[in-house]
Amino acid sequence: MLIEFTVGNHLSFKDKKTLSLEASSIKEFEDNTFNAGNYNLLKSAVIYGANSSGKSNLIKSFATMRSIVQESAKMSSKDKIEVKPFLLNTETENMPSYFEILILIDNIRYRYGFEADENIVHTEWLFKRKLKSETLLFIRDKEKIEITKEFQEGKGIEERTRDNALFLSVVDQWNGDIAKKIIGWFSGAVDILSGLSHDDNKLLTIALNKSSNLKGYLNNIINQLDLGFKEFKVDRDNKENLASVFTNHNKYDSIGNVIDSRWFDLSAEESSGTNKIFDLAGHISIGLLFNKVIFIDELDAKLHPLLTLGIVKLFNSPEYNVSNSQLIFATHDTNLLTYGEFRRDQIYFTEKNQFEETDLYSLVEFKDTNGIKTRNDRSFEKDYIKGRYGAIPFIGDFSNLLSNDAGSED
Repeated sequence: MLIEFTVGNHLSFKDKKTLSLEASSIKEFEDNTFNAGNYNLLKSAVIYGANSSGKSNLIKSFATMRSIVQESAKMSSKDKIEVKPFLLNTETENMPSYFEILILIDNIRYRYGFEADENIVHTEWLFKRKLKSETLLFIRDKEKIEITKEFQEGKGIEERTRDNALFLSVVDQWNGDIAKKIIGWFSGAVDILSGLSHDDNKLLTIALNKSSNLKGYLNNIINQLDLGFKEFKVDRDNKENLASVFTNHNKYDSIGNVIDSRWFDLSAEESSGTNKIFDLAGHISIGLLFNKVIFIDELDAKLHPLLTLGIVKLFNSPEYNVSNSQLIFATHDTNLLTYGEFRRDQIYFTEKNQFEETDLYSLVEFKDTNGIKTRNDRSFEKDYIKGRYGAIPFIGDFSNLLSNDAGSED
């Protein structure tokens, strides 16, 4: 499970900003939380903000951290680390980027992070916490790596770690138990969906449909979202091994009786929204069943608001989210602020200041100009549209704009 993620000096994040999935003490929509170890965690978090405010950059930053962790040990000494510092400030443009996660594995909390530029890893650290106290496992300051007795699996590997490689990733290659668990979490427990490609993402849904154990669950998820077809089938071109998906619809006579059915080609004859849901269905099913952390950028794109709401409710549902998976998504769908039944600590906003630096904050911590926090009986959607919480685009006076255009001459 993910407890929190912090990023700094990366993309549009100049200062360190934290997305926390640890539930606050507020008493609302308690089905949206679950207990794990000594933590009460959120099942989902939604991120709002204007275009180019940093919503996607938050998800990209987590994807960057995961990619560096996964690929670090495989790099050569000449390879560059794929970080992008905040470039609009002379103080940060040549400084390392910062990444840190707090995760829960087997009821042990691990705090792992690093700072890196494109050439070297500047610092790296790993702590674990079982109950109240936190124990250092290792800490690194450029080429110097200090290992405690709690991390014997790292002994002797310090000298084998390149300047541009993460120590944790190298220890994983040497079969360190703790390192293997953390690297395995990044690889197996995290799913990041951004810029969905239909041909690539439909493959997981197709694969699940072939599983006798998972097919029923997958179809139940699709039926819950009511896409209009009764069932689907997959046909393969044996020559090119390409899969085509077809959906089955009822055919009616003139007085409304079902007399037959007809198969439609999913890609060619169904809507882009139906295609996206089909693409997502496999990821959603796996996520709900197997304790995943799923990031989705622009979840609402191409989807009716009720479909977006349906997906969110699946993750917040004790009935369907049996593994306590977590959904983190960016959206512009303000209807969810009214009908999504979100807790205030599940709602996040991104906003850029005059220096184009992204700020990230939750509704539960937001205070108005009088220093008053937002009550749970307010209309979050109306307040957001009115700009009470910030994180909306600044739009000039269109009436003046149109007036000036209408009166101008070429």
